Amino acid sequence: MRRNVLVVEDQREIADLVALHLQDLACDVTVAYDGIVGLAEVEAKPFDLVLLDIMLPGLDGLEILKKMRAKAIYTPVLMLTSKSSEIDRVLGLELGADDYVTKPFSVTELTARVKAIFRRVDALSQPAPAAASRRIQTGALAIEPDKRVVTLEGKEVDLTAKEFDLLLCFAQNPGRVFTRAQLLDKVWGYSHSGYEHTVNSHINRLCTKIEADPANPTYVLTVWSVGYKFTELDKAAR
Repeated sequence: MRRNVLVVEDQREIADLVALHLQDLACDVTVAYDGIVGLAEVEAKPFDLVLLDIMLPGLDGLEILKKMRAKAIYTPVLMLTSKSSEIDRVLGLELGADDYVTKPFSVTELTARVKAIFRRVDALSQPAPAAASRRIQTGALAIEPDKRVVTLEGKEVDLTAKEFDLLLCFAQNPGRVFTRAQLLDKVWGYSHSGYEHTVNSHINRLCTKIEADPANPTYVLTVWSVGYKFTELDKAAR
């Protein structure tokens, strides 16, 4: 199965190298070297994935991502960032990026992340098993997997795609303790040492949205020196 991928990167040697290796993954690659052209490309035709640099001439990557999501263009986005741009990485994830990789990156890591995104997209396109698609109710928190909707005390909670995936992973496995590496593998589709902070930052943001008191959580619980688990609140209540 061939995929259409857009690479928006102003450093030509990086863009051309990335395009070369994406072609090895059976991808048809379009390259844009500035933000204005990149946005025009993504608005003109559908892509299966966009690799998007943050620092771009004309229009920066975060602004492109914001405009894409505002126009309901939900193409998966892999952000390309520099090591010093922690704030940019967080903003990208908040705006709806699917993942990021920091420069300088290895080709092996980049292709692993790309393949992980494709696997998740393929999995989402398959009919979900009946048990996995059932509504989950835990206390005042309700999750509707098919609709990708979360409500708390009847009010919808605004979650990013990754925050929803993370919460659903927990809620479908109440009481099970996950390490950060396991969550990276299950939710992001890869396990790469040094990126456990990605899990921490997502869980922190998730807790601010679903917990009345994030310092004393009800749903997502920390298991010290191990990882995290979802409460067995309903089981305890029976």
